[in-house]
Amino acid sequence: MSDRADDARKTAKKTAKKTAGPSPKKSPARRPTADDGTAQVAAAKAAPPVKAVPAKKAASRSAPAAVAEAAARAERAAGAAAAAGGDAKVLQLDAHRVNKADTKLTTDQGIGLEDTDNSLRAGPRGPSLLEDFHHREKMTRFDHERIPERVVHARGSGAHGYFQPYDSSLARYTAARFLTDPGTRTPVFVRFSTVQGSRGSTDTPRDVRGFAVKFYTDQGNYDFVGNNMPVFFIQDGIKFPDVIHAVKPEPHNEIPQAASAHDTFWDFVTLQPETMHHVIWLMSDRALPRSFRTMQGFGVHTFRLVAADGTRTFVKFHWTPLAGVHSLVWDEAQKISGKDPDFNRRDLWESIEGGVYPEYELGVQLIAESDEFAFDDIDLLDATKIIPEEVVPVVPVGRLVLDRNPDNFFAETEQVAFCLSNVVPGIDFTDDPLLQSRLFSYLDTQLTRLGGPNFAQIPINRPLAPVRNHQQDGFHQDDIPLGQANYHPNSLGGGCPVVPGAGGGAFVHTPEHVDGIKERKRSETFADHYSQATLFWNSMAAWEKEHIIAAYRFELGKVGHMHIRQLMVGHLNEIDHQLAVAVAAGIGVAAPDAGRPNHGRMSPALSQASLPGSTGVIGRKVAVLVADGVRAASLQTVRDGLTAAGARVELLGLVDGSVATSDGQVIPVTRAMNTVASVLYDAVVVADGEAALDLLVNDGYAVHFVAEAYKHAKALGVLGVGDRLVQAARLPVYEASDRIAGPASKPSAGALDGVVFLAPESDADKAFLAALVTAIAAHRHYDRPVDGIAA
Repeated sequence: MSDRADDARKTAKKTAKKTAGPSPKKSPARRPTADDGTAQVAAAKAAPPVKAVPAKKAASRSAPAAVAEAAARAERAAGAAAAAGGDAKVLQLDAHRVNKADTKLTTDQGIGLEDTDNSLRAGPRGPSLLEDFHHREKMTRFDHERIPERVVHARGSGAHGYFQPYDSSLARYTAARFLTDPGTRTPVFVRFSTVQGSRGSTDTPRDVRGFAVKFYTDQGNYDFVGNNMPVFFIQDGIKFPDVIHAVKPEPHNEIPQAASAHDTFWDFVTLQPETMHHVIWLMSDRALPRSFRTMQGFGVHTFRLVAADGTRTFVKFHWTPLAGVHSLVWDEAQKISGKDPDFNRRDLWESIEGGVYPEYELGVQLIAESDEFAFDDIDLLDATKIIPEEVVPVVPVGRLVLDRNPDNFFAETEQVAFCLSNVVPGIDFTDDPLLQSRLFSYLDTQLTRLGGPNFAQIPINRPLAPVRNHQQDGFHQDDIPLGQANYHPNSLGGGCPVVPGAGGGAFVHTPEHVDGIKERKRSETFADHYSQATLFWNSMAAWEKEHIIAAYRFELGKVGHMHIRQLMVGHLNEIDHQLAVAVAAGIGVAAPDAGRPNHGRMSPALSQASLPGSTGVIGRKVAVLVADGVRAASLQTVRDGLTAAGARVELLGLVDGSVATSDGQVIPVTRAMNTVASVLYDAVVVADGEAALDLLVNDGYAVHFVAEAYKHAKALGVLGVGDRLVQAARLPVYEASDRIAGPASKPSAGALDGVVFLAPESDADKAFLAALVTAIAAHRHYDRPVDGIAA
């Protein structure tokens, strides 16, 4: 955007604000710095807690009879004539119903298939071949099966920002200037998304999240199209339509929406062991991000960096949020879906509007080409594997800051088109068969979704680098090309636009020897499907393991076919025997005999307990429960102190409007308590005041609000006689000497973990505020005994 356009935008916004009158929102007097957050986290950080909410068995359902009914109709359709009355339309449709039982797989042209699990390539580790008509047909049909929304990643949220490298250290590895010039801020547009649901689905299902960044570089657009998990379900892109069909709503009844807890998904998973590593990530808390601001991003694939002298280096990309990596708990995520289905989208929007800009650090794992085969059990072309950070460290190279919301959701967030094939000089691909498929699929998808070949001319997609070529016409052609020549070479247009060539800054494909037998075959180096799932399991904190077990029990408890449950337990036994036994005990199938031994390796970097972040309570949302008769002094001190630390504080009353304090003041409340819920906040504070507590303890919603927040392991601040509400909620807040049974990883483990009290009639002092900020900065306190809490 030009300086003139930017000045016009700022002037328009100022004029609009004057016209609209004063804003009802209040901003902090001082925006806390990262140093403030680092100090808060340093005070809060402790060894990972070890206790979590035990899982409860979920009810199962029986298999539907729809398939048998459809088969019966198909059998009678051929000879049946259209009957009068209601059966006429049914019989007419019967002729179009296809029964797939006892049939063989073919292409759309009726050609039988030898293999639909492996794309055609030049040797087991070679590049995919364009002549693979089955792969192209299968992927094309998948890309075009829904319009106009995206088939996957339909539900998204976006923001503008910039990327800036820390220094020029990557210049020895890549010619991509946006990664090597610390004096350049490259504009970006970032889109976060869920995978399974439609545009109208909720923000908080158990799901993979997309993390896509469009860099508007001076060398052209570069699209980073990643996820919040570093691995994927499958190893070959030809299986992508299958895994997405399996996880989407089942075709006979279009149920369930945005959920993997159903038969077809787990049927596919149990028959494709390559999914095991990704699925255990999906069953972890990584599938339930608290916020897009607290979510990692990964490039998934191994790419190449190419230096100006042609030197090539393998690379894996990582985005790490400065706010730390934090998640919801499953009970909380389900409740948020009903209370605020736009929870993550709203958080992103409000954070940016409030000046709390999400920030991420770009890190790279660099591997010399000579080390391609140096890793045991890891093939760099296998998208179901990671390289542990303890083996190849992640080197920080730059920062991504999101500082501006879109002006129009459809024009920007909905119309933005990411294509994995959009690369700039200095970045190149590898022969990863999943990556090779995506290079075809993304461009093909945008052609249908955005109405034709000119989608790159939509303003949000237009590069800042000049575009000059001989492409012409088509739907939505906005440019008006001048001149007579629309071909190359030409003399009538002076030979323009000229081909710049390798010396003119053009993209040059990596020269690489390709030699192999043309075949559908998976490399033997892709064959280990369990070792890295075991690595992930071993790396989890105790509370993370409990959450994973609960997730498997919930998901498989929704599967009606018992043989699928039993098969999955068998796969889990290959990952870890105790995991398999724990899951089996919750889903009504037999526990397996001990399988292969756990290899014992772990990678601490995989645990969220190792990623607290450095921003403390900046951007955290705190609910303060108030009522008429509240004690004003401590309330004001706490609100001011938390706001100064960077938290977003809301006063919640029993009704909307205002509350009268014990000394006669009138204080506006942010909203009525019954219009929100504890699940929408990061912490809860109960205000002081005898009269106020008389009202709060007799309000079931207020009592539940506190109990639920405590059960979800959130920080709890209790001012003075506010402990009456804690008692009404029947919270097990007893003496600090009463600790949980079993190993505890920090001295505060127990019922008082994360609970901060202020003595009655006391004013909140610096010590109390520091303790409260420390508790909130720790995010969650999973060592509490919460089994008996009714919330």
